[in-house]
Amino acid sequence: MSTLSKEILRQIITDGDLKTTGDLQSYLKDMFKGALQEMLEAELDIELGYQKGDRKNKKTPNRRNGHSQKKMKTQFGEMELNVPRDRNGEFEPKVVPKNKRNISGIEQKIISLYARGMSTRDIHDQINEIYGIEVSAEMVSKITEKIIPEINQWQSRPLDPMYPFVFMDAIHFKVRQDNQIVKKAAYVVLAVNKDGLKNVLGIWIGENETSKFWLSVLNSLKNRGLEDVMVFCVDGLSGFNQAIEATYPNAEVQRCIIHQIRNTLKYVPYKDRKKLAKDLKTIYTAPDEESGFEALMGVRETWDKKYPYAIKSWEDNWDSLSTFFKYSNDVRKIIYTTNIIESLNRQYRKVTKTKSIFPSDESLEKILYLATKNITKKWSRRYDNWDIIVNQLCIMYEEKFEQYL
Repeated sequence: MSTLSKEILRQIITDGDLKTTGDLQSYLKDMFKGALQEMLEAELDIELGYQKGDRKNKKTPNRRNGHSQKKMKTQFGEMELNVPRDRNGEFEPKVVPKNKRNISGIEQKIISLYARGMSTRDIHDQINEIYGIEVSAEMVSKITEKIIPEINQWQSRPLDPMYPFVFMDAIHFKVRQDNQIVKKAAYVVLAVNKDGLKNVLGIWIGENETSKFWLSVLNSLKNRGLEDVMVFCVDGLSGFNQAIEATYPNAEVQRCIIHQIRNTLKYVPYKDRKKLAKDLKTIYTAPDEESGFEALMGVRETWDKKYPYAIKSWEDNWDSLSTFFKYSNDVRKIIYTTNIIESLNRQYRKVTKTKSIFPSDESLEKILYLATKNITKKWSRRYDNWDIIVNQLCIMYEEKFEQYL
């Protein structure tokens, strides 16, 4: 319509007596229906080789055979068309294909709304209000079920043989199971590939977070072609290291420093938290591991008598807390915390916040997959100074890293 001249538009407004947006909507609907009807007639003209009423120029023994009524769902709501027929039944209209009653792209709109966390009731109201089409909860469910094969394909797709950095974390939801409400974990694996780009490798729905389930996730990654990982970045779940060692024995593990600080401070009264947090900062900002460990000993000397368990945790987990010290600042910024995957989880929370309970694992899996598709569309920028990081990894891991480039 924007290509029409002002004179034509004004004539349309005058002829249609358009005074409100509702008048315009109704006018456009009638215009759309009329255009569809004429396109169908023109298609049959081309099929038969002559126009209606021009029987003298018939080039085929086939001929028109009346019309059949067909109710269609369109972007302007439901409308009834008179689809022309031919005597031989050979006519295959393209504008309104046979056996198709929806030409509005409504399914994609429903999936898009579902991906943004709208409930089936909200989707029904939205579609009905905008397009005048009734969409039941069952219909929404059936439409979104069509993406299940796509999810299965995505979840089993081949992976790169190597990712420098892999982040693992779980996010928890309530799911209905056997007429009970149970807590389920969505196990999320996010990686940084050799080009410095983020990539969600998969999402698995399982029982509450356990190292045993993480082991099955890691085995799944291996079966899909992931041969090597330089560094796994994880939170403080007990048994994580053993699961990684069982599947990727040559990989290093970096425990999230931010998680470690949180776990330390939760055993400390509010009055001492700020001072202890400042002292802890001297550990993870040290220039190298030796200096970091010396800073840890200094913190222990100051606080051990008052909060022995909090400081002991740093000593017990030092091997996996200190991995990042051997890398440059560019790499440290990437691996010293799992904030990258926690940020992804926060976006999942935004999408699922309207759903306190999911009716099934499949329902949860669908919305997380669709949310992932929307979120990762924006992941087109690689990490800063990635060329420098790659060169450093090549030096540190020599042939092990270079063979995958």
